[in-house]
Amino acid sequence: MWMYSWHELIALTAAALALDLLIGDPKWPTHPVIYIGRWVRFVERKLRPRTAGGVGGKADAGTPPQAGANSLEQGAAVGTAGPESTAAGGSGREEAAASRLTDGVTSARAAESSSRVKWQGVVLTGTTVLLSFGAMYGLTLLADWVHPWLGYAVSIWFIASTIAVKGLKQAAYRVYEPLRQGDLEAARKYTGYIVGRDTAALDEKELTRAVVETVAENIVDAVIAPLLYAALGGAPLAMAYRAANTLDSMVGYRNDAYRDFGWASARWDDVLNWVPARLTGALMVGVALLTPGLSAQRAARAIRRFARLHPSPNSGIPESAAAGALGIELGGLNVYGGVPSERARMGWPMRERTQRDIDLAVRMLYGVSLLAMGGLLCVIALFGR
Repeated sequence: MWMYSWHELIALTAAALALDLLIGDPKWPTHPVIYIGRWVRFVERKLRPRTAGGVGGKADAGTPPQAGANSLEQGAAVGTAGPESTAAGGSGREEAAASRLTDGVTSARAAESSSRVKWQGVVLTGTTVLLSFGAMYGLTLLADWVHPWLGYAVSIWFIASTIAVKGLKQAAYRVYEPLRQGDLEAARKYTGYIVGRDTAALDEKELTRAVVETVAENIVDAVIAPLLYAALGGAPLAMAYRAANTLDSMVGYRNDAYRDFGWASARWDDVLNWVPARLTGALMVGVALLTPGLSAQRAARAIRRFARLHPSPNSGIPESAAAGALGIELGGLNVYGGVPSERARMGWPMRERTQRDIDLAVRMLYGVSLLAMGGLLCVIALFGR
């Protein structure tokens, strides 16, 4: 960000992480993600008045998120059947030829419609990301013009709003505590708040798996990626990333309504998370090395062996690292709106999953966050003026 030097950006990012670790994400009605979400729905209604808001997010009719979607959970894509073909009714070659011609015209129209919807999705993605960047840049520029320290404060506050270490911990422990008390109903309810899969029939092992997978995946989305983009471009770039991530969670679905419209959002989110995901994998191995009871060697081996099996090019890295470090198996059968979806299994089941794995996953989350903080402070100490 042009108004700040690189070492100021690093310092602002470190301060924002410290703020999130301290107070978390306050439940304030002006949180920027709320406005990003409203903008997405507004533009979608303008571009697609017949289908906007009908499905997607947690209201989606049972179709798991597209690979790369951040709905606090990755799901395997569920395919849908194409248009039903009509058999020729035995009236000879002319009818068969006419049928083939009609099918060809229909296919061409379908391809044209698919391309148009994809371009609508590109418009949505581009306007949302650019508007988020521009609005944040204008706000920080105005604050800096009023007073440099106000500019710093605004930047720190909004960068912190893109990070969710404490919020992720709180969401995980809302499941962990009922499990400790043997209250499966409460654990299922709170798990349903952070995942898209059906939770009504999940036992302790499956509830644990859902939460561990969610925590692991969101170390990328809610910690390392926003920190990286904040360090590179301050609050504007961090907010642009958060906008892309929010888009993916709202429209990045492989179902009839969003397969084409959400294509650009899902692909852009994959691109933005490519480097952060690999950085997260390395940090998780480092945390496992420093944490008693975790295996850094297994974490590294699991990334090499299992990450590529995940439907997302990025989410398999933190999930496989967590599975290897903990010595448990992640992945398996998920159910979305009654529709089964088999996920690649990751890790070696050295033991059964238990509720304690949620606590260990949260410790990995905090370990990665503190390593990232240490890295930022080292950069300031070594290269800052």
